Amino acid sequence: MKPYLSVIIPALNEAKRLPPTLVDINKHLEKIDFEYEIIVVDNNSTDATSEVVERFSHIIKNLKLVKLKIKGKGLAVKEGMLKATGEYRAFTDADNSISFDQIINALKYFNDGADVIIGSRDVKGAREEQPWYRQLAGNIGNLIIQALLLPGLWDTQCPLKIFKAEVAEKVFSVSKIKRWGFDVEILSLAKKMGYKIKEIPAVFVSVPGSGVKPTTYLFVLLEVLKIKWWLITNKYNL
Repeated sequence: MKPYLSVIIPALNEAKRLPPTLVDINKHLEKIDFEYEIIVVDNNSTDATSEVVERFSHIIKNLKLVKLKIKGKGLAVKEGMLKATGEYRAFTDADNSISFDQIINALKYFNDGADVIIGSRDVKGAREEQPWYRQLAGNIGNLIIQALLLPGLWDTQCPLKIFKAEVAEKVFSVSKIKRWGFDVEILSLAKKMGYKIKEIPAVFVSVPGSGVKPTTYLFVLLEVLKIKWWLITNKYNL
């Protein structure tokens, strides 16, 4: 039977943080009366990430492992989205910084006509627990992103995003960004294609061991400029 929800988790060297995340996701999904699948995309890890998923696949229903030999979070999410079969396709991070109950609660917004649901740490009702300097860098970056590509969206990088299957397939099949700026790209493509994006408040808890470094924000902004240029020059052939 076709899953109602596919959950995609990109994972690079997440052998330690992945187990509690999988347990939490499974705990919530077992209570829900719909079919689902959980897809972990091992993004060329050098630790035991794949082995962890394989062990848990014996005790967690419909847990699947996809191995990707090329690093890049954008590539990992794209691979998972295009291999997923669910009617709705969500991705979240392996560190469980966004609790899974928020993803389940977000599904109701599709009843209001949304095509894409994104969590936000910067709208009314949201809560964010992370160092002030990361919040400041994120807010400055968002202002640039709004000015260039996505006016009115206050948080493009929050790890809570859900797509209708049709939207996921159309957007990710043409996406190009391999690394951190992929969030901005897929939302820009969804907007360009005329899909309705709904931003909802999220509760975000920073977890030790984040792969986000100060230089990450610079990389994202450089990729934002690429996306703007590719849209202007129609490199996506939309």
